[in-house]
Amino acid sequence: MKRFLMPLLAISFVACNSAQTKTEPDALAFNPDAYTEETLVMPGGDTIHYRAYENIYFVKHVADSAYQTLNFYVPLSANEQTPIFLRTYVGGYMAAKARKPSPTDASGRALQEGYVLCIPGSRGWNSVVEKNGEKHFTGRAPADIVDLKAAVRYLRHNDHTMPGNAERIITDGTSAGGAMSALLGSSGNSPLFEPYLKELGAANERDDVFASVCYCPIIDLEHADMAYEWLYACTNQGIRALSPEQQQVSEELASAFPSYHNSLGLKKADGSPLTIDHYTEYLKSFLIQSAQRALDEGCVIPSDIGIVQERGFVKDIDLPTYLTYVVSTRKLKTPPAFDAQGVLGDFQTPENKLFGDETGSSVNFTTYSCAKTGNTIDEALQTRIWMMNPMYHLNQATDKAKHWFIRHGARDRDTGFSVPINLATKLMNQGYPVDFALPWNRGHEGDYNLNDLFEWINGLNP
Repeated sequence: MKRFLMPLLAISFVACNSAQTKTEPDALAFNPDAYTEETLVMPGGDTIHYRAYENIYFVKHVADSAYQTLNFYVPLSANEQTPIFLRTYVGGYMAAKARKPSPTDASGRALQEGYVLCIPGSRGWNSVVEKNGEKHFTGRAPADIVDLKAAVRYLRHNDHTMPGNAERIITDGTSAGGAMSALLGSSGNSPLFEPYLKELGAANERDDVFASVCYCPIIDLEHADMAYEWLYACTNQGIRALSPEQQQVSEELASAFPSYHNSLGLKKADGSPLTIDHYTEYLKSFLIQSAQRALDEGCVIPSDIGIVQERGFVKDIDLPTYLTYVVSTRKLKTPPAFDAQGVLGDFQTPENKLFGDETGSSVNFTTYSCAKTGNTIDEALQTRIWMMNPMYHLNQATDKAKHWFIRHGARDRDTGFSVPINLATKLMNQGYPVDFALPWNRGHEGDYNLNDLFEWINGLNP
């Protein structure tokens, strides 16, 4: 009998341990009963009834309780197959709290269209916590995108209990939020983020998304200064009025852009190389399409801003004249537009702060500005720079969004036109369907022409 006593005890011990493991609470479990019933009145008078699940922590080890929560809203018509519209309110790479739906942007419209809505918060360069009387900046890169990935993982972790389909997540953001949407769409399940997600105790799930909506994404930061000066150099001797020192920096940056652009290996729709020699005409083609749609919709385009019209058709565009018009509506950034720290003074951009450290310091992140300031980019910083650039992830073995909607206003001067154009072109070259446009007379803004957006969303196939 003793021969069987130890095995029986072992079996009993394993069974007890197994039962104990099964009964351990899931710290990231969604409570389907913890909701309030709320309403949202839309501009046309339509009243939306929905369930609101709010202030949900999406990681186990919360680094900043002010931002690492999400709100989740479910229209009464939703079921387990309803797509989830994930709206981030990141701006300027700053921290963003989880918000309520708004009747004036895509969040309210998503509920009106019957979609489940998720609004996650995330840390940013300005998020701070106090530790032992000292300030610690919790949101330096890549914290903002790490938090959003953790929120996606939370949705997938609870897909069996939450309304909506976590395999049909559609992300949306504007400016730096557009960058976050592009990052979510381009860097799905990238191993670069895994150590950060594990440290936070994010759910052990996938973080790829189904579709990405990107309004005026501020991306490709390490090359954006070049793109900006290459585009707007034609205004330097006129309306921009740079100092001699600024003029030199502008010329040096502009001269570096062609080599970078050619290194991307982009192709036009017909498969021919999209080199810098063809790029001006390629860029103009999107502005011409934009102006033509405006004319077709009854807009009146002034005759002195470079748009060549003939009998209701846009035949060409004088790009320097048009860019001078753009600059006249909003003053350009001085060079360097993004990595300015220490180059021509002490001015720091949000991007300099983004790549700083927990102590609050700001750093240079481009080879050009580092050469000017005598700083260097070490391996750790270089990895963080790559992590924040969708253009980098598009060349990696990551799981990309299947569908893309990208908009950048035809009057938006917050980054060069080539930045969103190259993102869209790279995606199209890789075979992804992209709905891209430079909407006429739009500045740096998002969630406009919502009929266009939701017509596109409603037409997406799994």
